[in-house]
Amino acid sequence: MCKGLAALPHSCLERAKEIKIKLGILLQKPESAIDLVIPYNEKPEKPAKTQKPSLDEALQWRDSLDKLLQNNYGLASFKSFLKSEFSEENLEFWMACEDYKKIKSPVKMAETAKKIYEEFIQAEAPKEVGPDWKVNIDHFTKEITVKNLVEPSPSSFDVAQKRIHALMEKDSLPRFVRSEFYQEFIK
Repeated sequence: MCKGLAALPHSCLERAKEIKIKLGILLQKPESAIDLVIPYNEKPEKPAKTQKPSLDEALQWRDSLDKLLQNNYGLASFKSFLKSEFSEENLEFWMACEDYKKIKSPVKMAETAKKIYEEFIQAEAPKEVGPDWKVNIDHFTKEITVKNLVEPSPSSFDVAQKRIHALMEKDSLPRFVRSEFYQEFIK
């Protein structure tokens, strides 16, 4: 049995150092852990073409946020509604996470993860989804998300995205269904 690190074989020392570094990163404050991710330069996206939904499709939105979000016309209308209430940051975050999951390149994934973090999650982010907004990503969810960003993967934002989805389903969707934005579809 070894009596100290000096007695460990060279490869064991290297592995111990790797583990120490990874644990150190996880124990850092969230703002410093994200520094491991590469910066991202956003390219503007072309807006999706929208086709007016059938009455049947529009009626399904009342009971299913997912059905609404899957329909380009419904999504555009929902976004307009949220903008009118100054609460579009939740939908923008959800959409950014959906786009993020489609990325295949690890470099692009790291770039985009940093951008999403800086725009929506870090303290005082331009569109922070937190206690100052009508909905909230709790501290625990933020902590999990930051830890997931140490090694970005398609699921890095899943916990936060599910939280925001549930909040939109519980709060934003019922308000949208009562709004004139939605009422126009079901006339």
